[in-house]
Amino acid sequence: MWLPTLLKEQQEVFLGLAHNVVVSDGLLDPNEEGMLEEFRQEMGLSSQFESSYTELEGIEEIFNTKRSRLIALLNLLRLSYADGAFEIEEECFLREVSKAFRISDQEFLLVDNWVRRMQALEEEARGFLTV
Repeated sequence: MWLPTLLKEQQEVFLGLAHNVVVSDGLLDPNEEGMLEEFRQEMGLSSQFESSYTELEGIEEIFNTKRSRLIALLNLLRLSYADGAFEIEEECFLREVSKAFRISDQEFLLVDNWVRRMQALEEEARGFLTV
């Protein structure tokens, strides 16, 4: 969601952060893998592009605008819910990201709430389509 508006370097680092989210709980869920592929397609990156662990140090310089930081956080939160559970390891990592991005706890909770509501609406729509 809004990932194509990120700069190429931001997109590649975003996929690294997404990789961090996926491996943070030690489990690789097929839904998470599918969402990573959706992210690649949305950004026009090859499925051959390999993401790997990304250090948090310096990410605030790569995501140098509030908009790019919120786009990254919003999509990382979406990914963390892809397997149906927001694990404590994922939450801890995303809170670290939000601190690096200088996003307040209140803003984090607002974005998290929005993502959860959006996920519920998407689930409801999938139910309409399977009728």
